[in-house]
Amino acid sequence: MRKLIQEFLQEEKGIAVVGTARNGEDALTKIQLLRPDVLTMDVQMPVLNGLESLKKIMENQPLPVIMLASSTKEGAEDTLKAMDYGAVDFISKPSGTISLDLYKVKKELVEKVYAAAGAVPRKQDKFSSHPLIERSVKHQKNNKALQEQVSKNKENGQQFPLGVCKKVVLIGTSTGGPRALQKVISHLPWDFPAPVVIVQHMPAGFTQSLASRLHDISPLIVKEAEHEEKLQSGTVYIAPGGYHVSFSQSGHAVEIILTKEPPRAGHRPSIDVMLESAAKLKNIKKIVVIMTGMGTDGSKGLVQLTHRDLIGVIAEAKETCVVHGMPKAAVATGLVNEVIPLPLIAKKIVEYLEDEG
Repeated sequence: MRKLIQEFLQEEKGIAVVGTARNGEDALTKIQLLRPDVLTMDVQMPVLNGLESLKKIMENQPLPVIMLASSTKEGAEDTLKAMDYGAVDFISKPSGTISLDLYKVKKELVEKVYAAAGAVPRKQDKFSSHPLIERSVKHQKNNKALQEQVSKNKENGQQFPLGVCKKVVLIGTSTGGPRALQKVISHLPWDFPAPVVIVQHMPAGFTQSLASRLHDISPLIVKEAEHEEKLQSGTVYIAPGGYHVSFSQSGHAVEIILTKEPPRAGHRPSIDVMLESAAKLKNIKKIVVIMTGMGTDGSKGLVQLTHRDLIGVIAEAKETCVVHGMPKAAVATGLVNEVIPLPLIAKKIVEYLEDEG
């Protein structure tokens, strides 16, 4: 696998492979000597595994790291940990731990190495706090009555009248998204009065782990979206990897529709597909949030939404993005109302909903 990756990257005129390492310990030594711009690293390695190596790299000499991971449940959980530790992105190995058919992800590998070269590596917990956010979270954690209500809501799986959807929050993100989503979703209040639908560019096998992780750290119910499931306020829906998310409406009842239509600009799920479908929802107010990610997904869908139905459009500020491509493209449409750093996005979403009444 190491030989295949080296060959794939050396075929690119704009990429020079300055070295390879047999294991995590070897990698730490060679990083010091060779000073690479980007590192690709397997989660599973001998001597010192990918997660432990990544921790040391981000503590001592942060650089953009792309992880290779298997789509098993354990592999997906390890990948999300890697994102927490500061990895820029990951690639799912096509056929398990030893994937000799890596040619299937060659194009993705090359694209992500180029994107990572311009990415800003973040140490763990960078931009994770802000005084306004900290006060809100502290209040929720220390309020026993709130905690009991959160537990009750999650046990019952229902908090608001079923089948009534008057507002919806639509979030799109890609490179750096799993970590960014933790900072937003965990800071939304337990009585959040709208459903949240998220498209995170991820392959099948990883989005369920992302949903579980967000559910554990959030006051809200967070789940992987299901076909023909009705949107429910106080619930966060993650688009499953490998499926587009669109919507079907009957009055104020809105259902999620999952499809296997061809990828859009290489993505399935696609933010554009979600927003284009949301544009057809009548008498339902929308908040759109475009966060860190490479490319332009979301900008075409954004222009389909009418000002009449938009409460607000938020783009993540460049200083907190791992890759600024998607928010930059959204801003270029002229439709973005707020460009704000990651720690303030949850607060701004709540403000929009409160102002709307």
